[in-house]
Amino acid sequence: MRISKLPTTPFLLDSFIVMFLLLNSTLQANGSGNNETDRLALLAFKSKISSDPDGALKSWNDSDHFCNWFGVACDPLISQRVMSLDLHGQNLVGTLSPHVANITSLRYINLMDNSFHGEIPQLLGNLLQLQHLNLSGNSFEGEIPTNLTRCSRLKYLLMEGNNFRGSIPMEIGSLSKLEFIRVGTNNLTGWLPPSLGNLSLLLNFGAAYNNLTGSIPESIGMLSRLTSITLGSNQLSGSVPLSFFNISSIKNIAIPWNHLRGRLPVDMDLTMPNLVNFAISKNEFFATIPDSICNVSRLQKVNMNRNDFVGKVPTCLGKLRGLTSLDIAENSIGSNSTGDFAFLESLSNCSQLRRVGISINNFGGSLPEFLGNLSTTLTGLYVGANQVTGVIPAGLVNLFNLTDLELSGNYMTGTIPPYIGQFSNLHRLSLSGNQLSGQIPSSIGNLSRLSELYISQNKLQGNIPPSIGNCLRLSTLDISENRIMGDIPPELMSLSSLSILLNMSNNLLTGNLPVEIGKLENVNQLDISNNHLRGNIPSTIASCSSLEYLYMQGNSFDSVIPRALSFLKALQELDLSRNNLEGEIPEDLLQIRLQSLNLSFNNLRGKVPSKGIIPNASSVSLAGNPMLCGGAPEFHLPKCPNKTTKNRRLQKLKLIVTIASTSLSALLAVTAGLVLNCKMRRSNKHIHQGEDPLVDDFVKISYTDIHNATNGYSHETLIGSGGIGTVYKGKLEQMKAPIAIKVINLQQKEAYKRLVVECKIMRYVRHRNLVKILSYCSSTDDQGNAFGALVYEFLDNGSLDKWLHCSNDNIKTPHHLSLLQRLNIAIDVASAMHYLHDLSGTSIVHCSLKPSNVLLDHDMVAHVSDFGLARILSPSQTNTTSTIGLNGMVGYAAPEYGTASAASKAGDVYSYGILLLEILSGKRPTDEMFKECMNIRDSVKAAWPSNLIMLIDPSMLIPGNTDGIDKNMEECLISLLELGVKCSAESPSERMKMAEVTRKLHTIRSTFLANFEFPEKAGGRLGVEAC
Repeated sequence: MRISKLPTTPFLLDSFIVMFLLLNSTLQANGSGNNETDRLALLAFKSKISSDPDGALKSWNDSDHFCNWFGVACDPLISQRVMSLDLHGQNLVGTLSPHVANITSLRYINLMDNSFHGEIPQLLGNLLQLQHLNLSGNSFEGEIPTNLTRCSRLKYLLMEGNNFRGSIPMEIGSLSKLEFIRVGTNNLTGWLPPSLGNLSLLLNFGAAYNNLTGSIPESIGMLSRLTSITLGSNQLSGSVPLSFFNISSIKNIAIPWNHLRGRLPVDMDLTMPNLVNFAISKNEFFATIPDSICNVSRLQKVNMNRNDFVGKVPTCLGKLRGLTSLDIAENSIGSNSTGDFAFLESLSNCSQLRRVGISINNFGGSLPEFLGNLSTTLTGLYVGANQVTGVIPAGLVNLFNLTDLELSGNYMTGTIPPYIGQFSNLHRLSLSGNQLSGQIPSSIGNLSRLSELYISQNKLQGNIPPSIGNCLRLSTLDISENRIMGDIPPELMSLSSLSILLNMSNNLLTGNLPVEIGKLENVNQLDISNNHLRGNIPSTIASCSSLEYLYMQGNSFDSVIPRALSFLKALQELDLSRNNLEGEIPEDLLQIRLQSLNLSFNNLRGKVPSKGIIPNASSVSLAGNPMLCGGAPEFHLPKCPNKTTKNRRLQKLKLIVTIASTSLSALLAVTAGLVLNCKMRRSNKHIHQGEDPLVDDFVKISYTDIHNATNGYSHETLIGSGGIGTVYKGKLEQMKAPIAIKVINLQQKEAYKRLVVECKIMRYVRHRNLVKILSYCSSTDDQGNAFGALVYEFLDNGSLDKWLHCSNDNIKTPHHLSLLQRLNIAIDVASAMHYLHDLSGTSIVHCSLKPSNVLLDHDMVAHVSDFGLARILSPSQTNTTSTIGLNGMVGYAAPEYGTASAASKAGDVYSYGILLLEILSGKRPTDEMFKECMNIRDSVKAAWPSNLIMLIDPSMLIPGNTDGIDKNMEECLISLLELGVKCSAESPSERMKMAEVTRKLHTIRSTFLANFEFPEKAGGRLGVEAC
């Protein structure tokens, strides 16, 4: 038998070897063809990249196998086919090539945090092996391709932070392997697809910050593995199905800022036992809060403010040992009885509690002493606008970590306790609208970190304590409508940190207005009306250059109206009525572009200046001054009487002399006029014929177009004035959207030079974060004088400077920028500077980067403006051969500029670093607190690392927001402050490059958003508080 088998064994072995070799050669042939397809597809992808500033695709060439190219990974088991393309955060600009669909073995695509635009190719649906698709943080547009639903193996679909429109594909339910869907922060519309209920493996679904409508489908309740759903800031409505609250695996529910209705289930502990974060703010939920919420043992954050809840708060909330935030403000909870606060006693068991918000409800009775038993981790307590009576409890002193205490709008009596000075971390104290009496305790001067103090509308007496001058971070002080008397302490008027509001109106203050008022150079609104102040208005008031609203009516000021008031160029409203002012109205006063001027009921006399900038008669009040005459016809004042003289011969002699001198003057004037006219015509010819800076680059419009667009340069269209001209808001017939028009003052020596520079720069640049020039005018006005104007896109949210430091043009109280908004703005500005330095085709140094030159559009996207000081570098240069002026750049200009060093990219980086620190701290680099021993950068370094958070702008925390500064926010802030310090290094060689800064900022934002729980919305891109 053995002998018979011997011949067959070699034959079988040889046959097997031959078959193996044939099969292997076939595989290699196929693999070779597929490899070539992958290589060509990758090169096609590269061809669609218009900008690669960091050189991410530098290795993509034939000198190396494509499997070794940066961002590319191949599968060794499938003949070196490409299985992964990961280029996230590489600052790539371009469109997505449809040839990517030829790489049929692709399982993983990550293009997050780049600048891709255009639509997603439908052919992407051919990637049948695709499991992970991340296109977040780009500018993709169009609709989400329905063909993507062919990618049946897809597990991760991440597309948030783009400009997608249309609806979520109804067929999405066919992707049965999906685990993550994130399509938030787009422009999606339509309904949530009921087919979502088919995704049995889904863990995370996020579609916040869109315009989705309709109701939440019942089928959502079928997602038995779902752990997180975020649908905040949409237009969802209708009743929430019970099945939605019946997903036992759910940990995070964030559906705020919609129009959803319903009751909370009475068995929350059974239907949602794993719930950690519960955010349903700004909806229409009603009925009582069920006691079963106390048994949801893992619950940490409860945000149910702005709904229609009633009844009492469950007294068992103390079972939630991990609770950090409870916000039930703006409901109808409570019964105005003494038992309403019983739940607070149980909260003493919550050792990690940081925020409690119960404002704007019906809570009554006195605040209990056991309030002081709450955890010392508490940073925010909000009890305003209820029916609270009694005194401020003594036990409150135990909560020494409070940063925000809100008790306003109640019926509390007694005094402000002296222990208030022990809250060393307090940023905001609001006790307004109560019935508090006694004096303002001098211990309030111990609150070195206090930025906002509201104690108006009480019955406080006594003097203003001079110790308040120790509150060096105070930006807002309102002590109006009390019975405070005595002199205004000079220490108070020396607080240059007061940048928003100082209101002492409707008190019993006496004495003179301190000359130290001139130190309030940053204050936006000053109200000392309806007191008993007397004497002169100090001329030092001219230093209050940021003042927009000044109310001094109802006092006993005498003497004349000082000319110093005419130096307040930012002034919008001025009220000096009901005083004892005398003399004439200064002509300069009417040269300010005031929206409202009230001089009524004084002792003013003489002729009212007929020349000036008066918006309309109704905005000026002169009543109660019987000795005034003349002026504009709209004032309806009597004509001023003609002066007579008894000596007619002398009158005739004067007439002869006058005629003679007038004739001589006229002759001289005519002669001078002819000479000047000749020079002006030569100058105009030089400007308009010889050096028209925008010829062939932008559409030219006429002087008449500009005149009509601004309604004859009317006050209503005025936006502001700057170093070389005045800016108006207007509308051109040929343009649908509003425009901003900068009329250049060509009489200024540097104006035309800066105009030419700006025009030259704008020839080279096109970027979403730079202000765009739309048109221009280079002509003569109706008097034959040289005239120049630039027409820009109108950005309706104004400058970053106003958002950080003073009020919006139409709102007297400032907006609050959240951390995420500030981070987005920082990224926008960095992207613009990176583009100017490295990507515009020619290196450009801005030389004037500061908050007033950063403008914000409707969506809070930042745009860098004002290129009048910019410099263009040659390819081999890192700095220019010319120096720059430091006018308007004090605090922002790099140290080397002070020694006449040339403008450089490093100088811009320094300015950016200071700007970033200002964005985070809310303090100008010229703030008083930085003048003695250190600058803003030194302050950050001195606080490093343990006290950094104390430097941030407290307005970043919206009053009433109970989320506070969690670890995620803290880490983000520390990273940003560190970046600002590195950018503003003393030595230019130690500063980062803008490309590196931009990349670092994107990483910081990605890390922050990855752990961001989006509690609620408050406007602006990916905006403020919601998800």
